[in-house]
Amino acid sequence: MALRQGAVSGALAGVAGGLVFGAAMSSLGTLPTVASIVRADSPYIGFAVHMTIAALVGAGFGLLVAHQRAQTSELLFWGLVYGAFWWFLGPQTLLPLLLGKPVAWDLASAQALLPSLIGHLFYGATTAVVFVALRRDPATRAHWHPWTLVRGLLAGVVAGGGLLLLFAAGAGAPPGRTPSAPGLGSGVSPGWLPAIAVVMGLGYPLVFTGRPEGTGPALVRGTAYGFLWWIVAGLTVPPLLHGAALDWSRAAAAEAVSRLPAYVLLGAGVGAVFTWLGALSRGLFVDDVRLLHEEGAGARGLRATGYGAAAGLVGGLIFGAVWGAVDRLSTVAQLVGARGTVTGLIVHLVIAQIIGVSYALLFRRRSFDLASGLGWGVSYGFFWWVFGVLTLLPVLLGDATWWTAPAIARAFPSLVGHLAYGAALGVVFQRLENRENPWWVTRSQVEAERVAARREQTLGSAPALWMLTVLIALTIPLLVSG
Repeated sequence: MALRQGAVSGALAGVAGGLVFGAAMSSLGTLPTVASIVRADSPYIGFAVHMTIAALVGAGFGLLVAHQRAQTSELLFWGLVYGAFWWFLGPQTLLPLLLGKPVAWDLASAQALLPSLIGHLFYGATTAVVFVALRRDPATRAHWHPWTLVRGLLAGVVAGGGLLLLFAAGAGAPPGRTPSAPGLGSGVSPGWLPAIAVVMGLGYPLVFTGRPEGTGPALVRGTAYGFLWWIVAGLTVPPLLHGAALDWSRAAAAEAVSRLPAYVLLGAGVGAVFTWLGALSRGLFVDDVRLLHEEGAGARGLRATGYGAAAGLVGGLIFGAVWGAVDRLSTVAQLVGARGTVTGLIVHLVIAQIIGVSYALLFRRRSFDLASGLGWGVSYGFFWWVFGVLTLLPVLLGDATWWTAPAIARAFPSLVGHLAYGAALGVVFQRLENRENPWWVTRSQVEAERVAARREQTLGSAPALWMLTVLIALTIPLLVSG
């Protein structure tokens, strides 16, 4: 019964998503390509074929998420991932095969299909939102309170103010200083940040409600939230406001990519501050009461710190190989006013352990298995690439933030290193934590509640967040490669 209802609701939601996608693709002049499947060259036939496919794909989405929590906060990211999946499977694979052409799996073809990727993301997001509306889950409305809107507004103000201060610190670099990485100036005016921060803050509780969650997951959720806002407000809306046609080309995306780090950091900041304010409003200093257990706070903190430092060291050694291969360890050494690969490696490993400790504190008891450890770790690694390499590192070196397309392209090897670092960090920490205390075993009511928490995470958006983070990382070369 649930599967049948899910398929019907998904098909109707897919029609809504198909209308949004079809309108965008029609303005870009790509619907005749869809019509070529049935050997036609008419935009009307193309639209009919497109809507049929949209309904069928939407039904598949309904079957996929039939047993998930039917809330916007959970299904929005599943919709984005589902849309991206169909971009890989459809325009890149099935469509060229049906037309007797080779699959479009090379970088040049993927860049040419970038408008289709953005269209598929809009399709997936629209399908998910309409699917939630059709299911009419009362749990979503139960968390919409005026205080959550106030929390969102405050979170937006705090996150926007912090980012403005960080931007100002980078913009205040001495004019005569030679940048550590030539040509990586920011070139981004921060005048738009306050308004966007407020709107993103107000939108956060409307989309994700006031459900309590941990700071670490909120940080990852906010990162993906910022990426979504970049697609909407940074890439799609500006040309429409100026009366121009919709432009999702690679050239337009490369021009807008200078704002992507700001949107990502704003989203992460809004998610984290929103969660902290929620914890304070409940009079607690623990994000989720299910995470409490019989050990004292001191023992928990010391143990988590040790595990995080050890996991960070392992990840740092792996990441150090990437830094060494691209000869960037000397740049890291400049953080302490020195030069040289050895000093850079030492500084790098110290930073890796500090980040590892922060991971342990933010994601403690969130990794139920290797998959979740890998997912949270990779997501945290991506966040630190945006916050650390593109933003904090140049500011500490006295440069402007590295937010331009050339800067991001130059920093791509460090993205690979951060993802590898995050993967090792998450996996090693999960193994250390679970080896010491296999807390998912239901030996008592506490363990039983933790098993329920594991199921809650699976039924939520966590797996979609991990996959979406990987998708964002894979999208970077499409935006900045020449």
